[in-house]
Amino acid sequence: MIRHIVMWKFHPGTEAEQKQFLDGLRSLQGVIPQLLKSEVAVNVGEGNYDAVLVSEFESLEALDTYKNDPRHKAVSALCKSIREDRVAVDYEF
Repeated sequence: MIRHIVMWKFHPGTEAEQKQFLDGLRSLQGVIPQLLKSEVAVNVGEGNYDAVLVSEFESLEALDTYKNDPRHKAVSALCKSIREDRVAVDYEF
């Protein structure tokens, strides 16, 4: 099993787009079969990053299939236009 964690820092003034992006990520659960589980959250404390995705996949190949799914790419394109920074880690568990 693979856990995929991504955190984003967004440009100021993009709150409406942030909500649209995060809602879009949430909407992929149950739609893209390779995405077994996902949690999307907004930082409520003082920190460097604004939001996080924690998701689970059967394998790195399943994660790659998810990343290349057109529905994920559409959501990801919005993120690329509003993000200031992104960090990610994938690990086996």
